[in-house]
Amino acid sequence: MNRLKQNHAASFVVVTLVYIIATVVGVLTYRALTLDWWLSLLIADVAATVVTFIFSLIFKNASVYAPYWSVQPPVILVAFAIGRELTLLGVLLLVVVSFWAIRLTSNWAYTFGNLTHQDWRYTMLHEKTGVFYPIINFVGIHMVPTLVVYGCILPAVYAIREGLSANIASVLFLCLSLCAASMQGIADIQMHKFRKNRTAPFIRIGLWKYSRHPNYLGEILMWWGVGLSVLCAAPSAWYLTVGAVANTVLFFAVSIPMADKRQSRKEGFAEYKKQTRMLLPIKKSLHT
Repeated sequence: MNRLKQNHAASFVVVTLVYIIATVVGVLTYRALTLDWWLSLLIADVAATVVTFIFSLIFKNASVYAPYWSVQPPVILVAFAIGRELTLLGVLLLVVVSFWAIRLTSNWAYTFGNLTHQDWRYTMLHEKTGVFYPIINFVGIHMVPTLVVYGCILPAVYAIREGLSANIASVLFLCLSLCAASMQGIADIQMHKFRKNRTAPFIRIGLWKYSRHPNYLGEILMWWGVGLSVLCAAPSAWYLTVGAVANTVLFFAVSIPMADKRQSRKEGFAEYKKQTRMLLPIKKSLHT
């Protein structure tokens, strides 16, 4: 087991197989249910997450779940698109979500070492929660993100199922999503270059010169673009924006505070934080 976990190629194959198994379980679960489509999808999504969680326990590494965030949406969207006559809105949603997913999954693959490496956030949670970590692992690391991304992709699934038509506002919001995903890609490339030639404790080049978390900003804007594009096509389905809201709350309440806390250990963080905005590069008012 240890040799397998230390081997890059073997670890990559294992993670790939885990996701194939999770996908099969999810599809079979959905087909076996006779509930409303959104509820059947939710249960199937949870079943696939449980499979991933089990393998994370087997390999003692919660990062087995790491690609789930970007793999789940396109798999769900493609599954619902197969056999349907897609409208322009459906096609655009598929293109934008696929572009986002391929970019984010590629970034994961680029940074993936092997199964001995675990995301620092998961390790920190393990150290802090002790005996309660199994619960935190299942609920906080696996289930909450799954539910959030489920909410984010739901508007797109709804649009494809209902055959919603695009309008100018829908197209503009999807352009926002495409730009947001591109921004994430640029931010990741800039971060990779910085880490290879680190000359300072904090990155202050490119997008990172104006925002401490441009990648998080891109993720937030990505799903607001998707949600609002569908809302413009079906105003009565306003409740579908709950996923974008949950995603925003997750980043503001968990991801950003955790990242800033880790950075705060470095000397000069207070000055860096003062000079660089959290997300949007908006100058403070002279009266604040």
